[in-house]
Amino acid sequence: MDAQMKKGILEMCILHIISQEELYGYPIMKKMNGYFPDVDESTFYAILRRFTRDGLTEAYSGKESNGPRRKYYRITQKGREYLQDSVSDWRTISRIVSEIGIR
Repeated sequence: MDAQMKKGILEMCILHIISQEELYGYPIMKKMNGYFPDVDESTFYAILRRFTRDGLTEAYSGKESNGPRRKYYRITQKGREYLQDSVSDWRTISRIVSEIGIR
C-alpha cells in the first residue's frame, strides 16, 4: 500500500478508536498492529504525539499502575470535527472508486 495513503487511513482509524474509548498508547498500537502489521511502533506513538500537539486529542496521566504512569488519550472537539471530515472524505473517495468500477 502506498505510504501516504496508508498514513491517512491509519490516522483516521487511530482517531476513531480514541473517539470510542480513552486509551493509553499501547492498546491502541496493539489493536492497530493487527490491521497494519508492517507499521513500526514508533510510528503509532509519533501519530499520537502529533494529534496532541495539533489539538485533536488531549493526553493525560492515568492512575498509577504497577509500572510507570500511563499517558491516556481522549479526543477533543477539534478532533471530532477532523475525524468527521476524514470519514466524509473517505466515503466520497470510496464512492468514486466504486462508481468507476474498482472493487
